[in-house]
Amino acid sequence: MDWAERINLIAGDNGLGKSFLLDVAWWALTRTWAGPVAFPSSSNKKASIEFVVQGKAKTAAPVVSTFRRSDESWPLGQARPTMPGIVIYIRIDGGFSVWDPARNYWRTDPGRPAAYHFAAADVWNGLDVNGQRVCEGLERDWVNWQEGRKPQFEALEGVLRVISPLNEPLRVGPPQRLFVGEGRDRPTLLVGSQSVPVALASAGVRRMLALAYFLVWAWHEHRTAAKLLNKPPEERVVILFDEPETHLHPRWQRTVLPSVFAAIDVLRGKRGKAPQMLIATHSPLVTASLEPMFNRDTDDLIHLSLQSGRVVVEQGGWATQGDATNWLVSETFGLEQARSVEAEQAIEAAEAFMRGDSPATKSLQTKKAIHAELSRLLPAGDVFWPRWLVHAKIIPGLDGGGA
Repeated sequence: MDWAERINLIAGDNGLGKSFLLDVAWWALTRTWAGPVAFPSSSNKKASIEFVVQGKAKTAAPVVSTFRRSDESWPLGQARPTMPGIVIYIRIDGGFSVWDPARNYWRTDPGRPAAYHFAAADVWNGLDVNGQRVCEGLERDWVNWQEGRKPQFEALEGVLRVISPLNEPLRVGPPQRLFVGEGRDRPTLLVGSQSVPVALASAGVRRMLALAYFLVWAWHEHRTAAKLLNKPPEERVVILFDEPETHLHPRWQRTVLPSVFAAIDVLRGKRGKAPQMLIATHSPLVTASLEPMFNRDTDDLIHLSLQSGRVVVEQGGWATQGDATNWLVSETFGLEQARSVEAEQAIEAAEAFMRGDSPATKSLQTKKAIHAELSRLLPAGDVFWPRWLVHAKIIPGLDGGGA
């Protein structure tokens, strides 16, 4: 892999290693694992990972680690690693990980954590590390920021504004008590004139609220720690995002990635380089959403495919498709038709019939059978009808056609 400096969009079928690439990239950047350790097969006697992390210096040396089966680890030398900036991993399980230079790299005390890993519930309820409370969680922090009129709350409102779906802004409501006997108020969103507790929001809204909160929390905690260490805060950001489309309506899928770039601008202003993003996706709407901002000099499409039993990585294959349907039938997603399987089979049978070949589907061997299936599955205005009606010499209304 030769990662581009800004957008890296990873596509491919299930099981080919998109999440694996993100896991290994996280390890190379942070020297920690966000989940299970990469585990080579027993037949692979000398499995190794070689990587280069580019820091502020113009040159960087390759690092090689060979898997050690005796303790199932990837050992690395004692040399101080290159510092890549703030690294945030938005995981597919709803959890988040962050590697913060101020708290995980600049500190020299032996008890410093290697990174911060949040399960999905930890983002909402808070996280303890080695007996120390390091994060209060979304609900407590939100209310604390809001009632204290803290800069974090202003940043949160700004991030919520830019990550909202079009024409449906996420507006903060007043804190309110939710459960009888509970001794704290909870944050709310305004839906029309009603206040809805965020704890009761939909899965898609909750995921985006967690994303907004975590970006604000990670950014402000880094700046606070840098100030305590008397160091200038880091401006560089690397974001790993596994399936950003998860739980999101298509309207939101079209805006989720551009909005992450906008959120970083809200937090740090437009100074510094754009964040580097590594994104694994199955969504043609996500890929289509990047067309207006894609730049071949800074961005790349990485496609994984299975060829002769081996995963093949192809880079540099970006081509503007225009809409999500064209993305579905492009090499990136590989569908023959952006339709149901049955409609695809009916059209393939019709095309074989028009070529003079025998259709592959046994139940669609005659013009009558094919036409009946097309009438059942295709809408009246489908673009395939003119070709079929002309070639098959079918007169609508007289031949029993539904077109």
